[in-house]
Amino acid sequence: QVQLVESGGGLVQDGGSLRLSCTASGLTFNQYTMAWFRQAPGKEREFVASHVHKDGSTYDASSVKGRFTISRDIAKNTVYLQMNNLNLEDAAVYYCTAISTYDDYWGQGTQVTVSS
Repeated sequence: QVQLVESGGGLVQDGGSLRLSCTASGLTFNQYTMAWFRQAPGKEREFVASHVHKDGSTYDASSVKGRFTISRDIAKNTVYLQMNNLNLEDAAVYYCTAISTYDDYWGQGTQVTVSS
């Protein structure tokens, strides 16, 4: 059974930082591209960042470029999202996903709240 468990969300002040973690089990971690998406109330789920398993390349949404960093620890089956200089528009539920050619899996999400 595949599980993706996110953690690290919480309440942070405008301009603050958080690091999200997502630990995977039940799959071959280094065969999946790992990504973060987010969904704010009343909005569609949107892409945040990804880490490609084949070559380690990363991609970021323009809205988070220069502030968020995705990384992967293969030994821990964990992907991280370091979020710096958070603003009110970053408040959302953040979801971790594992993607391959054949399937994809999603975590349950972790809430990030940003206060002014």
